[in-house]
Amino acid sequence: MRVTWAGLLYERLGMAFWPLFSLVVFALGLAMLGVQDVLPLWGLWLSAVLFGLTGLWALIHGLRHLRLPGTAEAMARVDADLPGRPLQALSDTPLIGAGDAASETLWAAHRRRMAERLRGVHAIAPRLRLSSADPLALRFVALTTLAMGLLFGSFERAGTLSDLGEGGMAIASGPIWEGWVRSPAYAGKPTLYLGDLDPAFEVPKGSDVTLRFYGEDGALTLRETVSGDEDTRLHDFIIRQAGEIEIDGPTGRLWDVALQPDQPPMAELIGPMTRAPSGEARQEFRLSDDFGVTRAELTITRDPETVEKRYGFILPPEPREAITLPVMLPQTGDRTEIEGLIAENLAEHPFAGLPVRLSLTAWDAAGQASTAALGENILPTRRFFDPLAAAIVDQRRELLWNRENAARTAQVLRAVSVNPTEMFDEMTTYFRLRETIGQIEGREGRLTDEQLDTIADNLWDIALELEDGQLKEALARLHRAQERLSQAMRDGATPEEIERLMQELREATRDYMQQLAEQQGDDGDGTDMPDQGQDQGQQITQDQLQQLMDRIQELMEQGRMAEAQQLMDMLAEMLENMRVTKGEGQGGPGQQGMQGLQDMLRDQQQLNDDTFSDLQQQFGENGQQGQPEGQPGDGETGEGENGQQQPGEGQSGQSLSERQQALRDELQRQLGNIPGGQRGSDDSVGGALERADRAMEEAEDALREGDLNGALGRQAEAMEALREGMRRLGEQQAQNQQDQEGQQGEAGGQPGNDAARRDPLGRKPGEAGRFGSDDELYEGEDVYRRAEELLDEIRRRSGEQQRQAEERDYLNRLLDQF
Repeated sequence: MRVTWAGLLYERLGMAFWPLFSLVVFALGLAMLGVQDVLPLWGLWLSAVLFGLTGLWALIHGLRHLRLPGTAEAMARVDADLPGRPLQALSDTPLIGAGDAASETLWAAHRRRMAERLRGVHAIAPRLRLSSADPLALRFVALTTLAMGLLFGSFERAGTLSDLGEGGMAIASGPIWEGWVRSPAYAGKPTLYLGDLDPAFEVPKGSDVTLRFYGEDGALTLRETVSGDEDTRLHDFIIRQAGEIEIDGPTGRLWDVALQPDQPPMAELIGPMTRAPSGEARQEFRLSDDFGVTRAELTITRDPETVEKRYGFILPPEPREAITLPVMLPQTGDRTEIEGLIAENLAEHPFAGLPVRLSLTAWDAAGQASTAALGENILPTRRFFDPLAAAIVDQRRELLWNRENAARTAQVLRAVSVNPTEMFDEMTTYFRLRETIGQIEGREGRLTDEQLDTIADNLWDIALELEDGQLKEALARLHRAQERLSQAMRDGATPEEIERLMQELREATRDYMQQLAEQQGDDGDGTDMPDQGQDQGQQITQDQLQQLMDRIQELMEQGRMAEAQQLMDMLAEMLENMRVTKGEGQGGPGQQGMQGLQDMLRDQQQLNDDTFSDLQQQFGENGQQGQPEGQPGDGETGEGENGQQQPGEGQSGQSLSERQQALRDELQRQLGNIPGGQRGSDDSVGGALERADRAMEEAEDALREGDLNGALGRQAEAMEALREGMRRLGEQQAQNQQDQEGQQGEAGGQPGNDAARRDPLGRKPGEAGRFGSDDELYEGEDVYRRAEELLDEIRRRSGEQQRQAEERDYLNRLLDQF
C-alpha cells in the first residue's frame, strides 16, 4: 500500500504541475537550441518576463489543485484490483450472530477465504492520464523542443543566457595567439598548426590541443565543446567529441571540429576450440582494426544449461568467476590484421570437460571495444586412459560443480577403490586416496573454499600418478618443452632461441622414450606406433623422431610457423599414442580381448541410447508416431535432435540395424582373441558371449522391422551378456595370474622375505595373494563377546589422531568391512 500510495502521489503531482513542467522543459529546449543568440536584447527581456509570469501562474495553479492522497485511498486502490475486495471484507465486523457458534464459525470461514485471496496482492502502478487536462498536447510540444535541443544544441548555448546585455564590436587588431593540434600516436599523423587549418577540419579522437595567448590578460578567451570538460579556461585539452573551438577576442577565430572516422575493432573466433595432446586448450582467432588493435581477451564462462542433468550435475552449480585469458599480440609490426592462436592449459580448472561459452573482445587505442565474438564448446581437458584415474577425475569434476556432492563423491571413490591390489600399482597411492576420502568425509557441514581446493589438487595428483606412474616427471618435462616451443613460435623467437628450445625438446623426448622403454621392458630401439589406416606393428624409431624434429626446426627458421606447429601437434600426438599403445595394448590375448569387449560394450551402449532417442522421436511431443507400423527401420540414421551425427554412430549414413550388424561382426572377430571365448558352458566366457551374439542378432532383426521397443530389450540383454563375459574373463585372467605367481613363488621364494610380506597385524597373506589371512579365526567359548571387544578396540584406535595415517586408514578399512 505504501508503493501504491507513492503512485497516487505521482498522479496528483502530475495532474497539478504538468503546466509548470511543460513550461520549464520548453524554455530549456529553446535555450539549448540558441534562440537567445539570435533575438535582440528587448526580445530576450520580453521573453523572460512572459516565461516568468506564466511560470508563476503555473506554480499557483499547481498548489491550489494539489491534494495529497490518504491511506484509505491507497487501500481502496489495492482492494479494487483483488476479487471480492478482501481488504474491505477483513475490516468488516458482523452486526448479528454474536455468541452464536454456527454464525461465528461461518464468519471465521469467510475471513479465511478472504485472507486466501490476499496471496496475489501486489502494488498498483500509477495511472497518469493527462489527455483530458491537456487536450492540445502542449506537454508533447515541450518534450519535442527539449529533444531537438539535446540533438542539435548544447548546454553551453543555454549558459549564454547569463550574458544578457553584454556585447560589443570586434576589434580588428589586438593580442595574438598560437595553437597546435597533435594527433595520437596510433594515428601516425603530423602535428598541425591551428592557424593554418580551415574553419572546418577533422582529426582523430584523442588528439591533443595546445593554445598560447599573448597580450593583455582577458583580451582573448577560449570556448570549446570538444573536450567535454566544464572548465573552459584550460588552454590544453583533448578532443573527445565533435564540436567547436572558438577564440573570442580581437583576433579570434572559430573552428568546427569533426572526428575522423575510427571504426571499432572486429574480433572473430576461427573454428571450434581444440585440444592439444597435453590437454592444452587452443582457439584460433582473427582481429582487425583500421588503426590497430591494442588489447584483446578471451572470456570463458560455464554453460550450465547444456550440462546433462544426471549424477552429481543434478544439483545447481556453485557460482564461479569466468576465465579471462589475455591475447598475446605482436610486439612489433602491423596490428591492423592479426591472426593467431590462444593456447592455455586449463585441464585442472573446474570448467574443464564441461560446456562453456566463449567471448572474444578486442580494443583499439581510442578505447573502442569490438562486438564480442561468441562461441560454444566443451572446454578441453586431459584424457585419462586408466579407468580408475578417469573415475577420480569425474568425481573431482562433480565435487567442484557443487560441494554438496561431497558425500556422493566419497561413496563413489570408496566403491571404485574397493580392490586395491587390482587397481593400484603402488599402495602409497591407494593410501593417499583413502586419506583424501577421509578428508572429504571428516568435514562436518560444507567444505570451505580452501579445503575444496586442497582436495581437488590431491585428487588430480592421484589421477596423474595412476595415469603416468613413473613416467610422470619425464612426461611433464616433455609437455613443458612442447609448450615453450609452441609459445616461441607464436612470439616470433630468434634463431638462437629456437635452437635452444629444440635441443631442450630433443632431450625431453629422449628421456621420455627411455623411461617408457624401461617401464614396458623394451629395448628402446623401436616403439610400436599403430595409427589409423595403417597395419599394426609399424615402428617409429629414435632416428625417425630425430628427423621429424629437424624438420620442425627447419620450418621455424624459414618462418613457416603454421606448418611447424602442425608437425609439433603431430609429434605430440605420436608420443601420446605411443604411451597409450604400449601401456594398454601389450597385455597378451586376454588383455587385448578384455579391451575389445570394453570397446564393444561402449559402442553397444551408444547404439542403445540412439535407439531410445529414435523411439522418443516417434512418440514425441505431438503424441503421434513418426513412422507407420510395419515400415522398415533401415532408414534410421541415429541422428540426434540437432541433426548431428551421434558419437556412437559408425560411418556417416549408417542405419541403426547396420550398426548393430557391424557390432555383431566385430564380436565374431573378437572371439578368436579371447581365451575360451568360442565355446563353453553357460557360466563360462564362451557361454556369455554366445548369449550376447544371439541377443545382437535378434536386436538387428527387430531394427530392420522397425520394432524399436523390441530392439531395446534385445540390446539390453546383449549388454548384460557382454558384462558377464567381461567378468568371467577377468576371473579367468586373475586365476591364471595367481597360478603363475604361485609357481614363481615355489621356484624362487625365499624364507627370509616372509616377514616383509606380513600385514600390519603380523599375519601372513592368503595363499591366493589376497588381503587377509588363511589362518583359523578365533575359536573361543565366547566368540561374539571377543568380536565386540575387537571392534571397540579398532574404533578406539582409529579415532586416535596421533597414529600414522596409513595405520588409521587400515583400521577404517576394517571397520568398513566388518
